[in-house]
Amino acid sequence: MGRAFEFRKERKFKRWGHMARTFTKIGKEITIAVKQGGPDVVGNPRLRALIQTARSENMPKDNIDRAIKRASEKDQADYKEIVLEGYGPHGIAVLVEAATDNNNRTVANVRSYFTKAGGSLGTAGSVEYMFDRKSMFRFKSTKPYDLEELELELIDYGVDEIFEEEDEDENKEIVVYGEFTAFNQIQKYIEDNGFELISGEFTRLPNTDLKDLDPESRAKIEKLIDNIEEDEDVQNVYTNLKPAE
Repeated sequence: MGRAFEFRKERKFKRWGHMARTFTKIGKEITIAVKQGGPDVVGNPRLRALIQTARSENMPKDNIDRAIKRASEKDQADYKEIVLEGYGPHGIAVLVEAATDNNNRTVANVRSYFTKAGGSLGTAGSVEYMFDRKSMFRFKSTKPYDLEELELELIDYGVDEIFEEEDEDENKEIVVYGEFTAFNQIQKYIEDNGFELISGEFTRLPNTDLKDLDPESRAKIEKLIDNIEEDEDVQNVYTNLKPAE
């Protein structure tokens, strides 16, 4: 198993604190997807994948429909996607993805979290090079399949890691990670070959040596991450901290 599996295992049962936070995060992503590709799910694969992700998180259909409708309205605020980078305690690299309608507010808030934790917000490019941006999909199959044969097929579509895991009901799921630019073609393969798409998203994986810390030091980093993730503008937080065993 590769690095994707290692981090997936750690994050598998981690949620955004409560349902409302999850729905807000997905709602923003839907807004961005509609603004970029339109409200028609047939011609907008990113939106199709987000709708499946919303359903997998038990987001009500009415909430999904309202998010799409609001995003289509001319007076709907545009969210700008920004990346913030810095170092937490003990030199741990931290990369923050946010979606905001007020850049100054978001930067000021994230800087304050770093400062209070004894870290510092860095300049653009200071840690982003330490992370590879990836496409990530979860899907199911209602028919038998050979994972190795599936991997050989998907390599041609930009997939570089594939593995199985069980959901909360112990049903088997297939998880694939691939190149960031291969999102649409991987999704098309899944949809065209009779698989049930559960979710599709972009993520980041560290590409450098991971740092391990003692429990006390790890707790400081985890507190910083929790504080950042609680911010309403923040979508994702990534670090080069080695997953806990």
